[in-house]
Amino acid sequence: MIRAKSTLYTIDGQPMPEPDEEAELSFSDLDASDSGRTEDGVMHRIVVREKVATFGFTYALLDREDYLYLEQLMAGKGEFAFGYTGSDGQPRTITAYCSKTSIVLKRRDGLYKNYKFNIIQC
Repeated sequence: MIRAKSTLYTIDGQPMPEPDEEAELSFSDLDASDSGRTEDGVMHRIVVREKVATFGFTYALLDREDYLYLEQLMAGKGEFAFGYTGSDGQPRTITAYCSKTSIVLKRRDGLYKNYKFNIIQC
């Protein structure tokens, strides 16, 4: 393994490899399927949840061991317990899932490049 284990981020209680930077955090509202714009151009929103968190992770380079470790943390899980440190410095745990994964597969030097994924609050 080329990466230390994170003290800030966990999946089902297991530490993630330390990302290159802190996770990019964004928030989205979830609208009901009845939400939308009418023919007169007026937007009608029925918000079912506010401020659903998305954590974006980036790893510029991973060796095979780190890559497989990350993969097995999330493999076969529709959802998992994601631990992180809140803006107040306190540990938090939410139910989440992994989405939008991308990677450049193994290079000639045996490293994996540009591994990116989102962890989204359920």
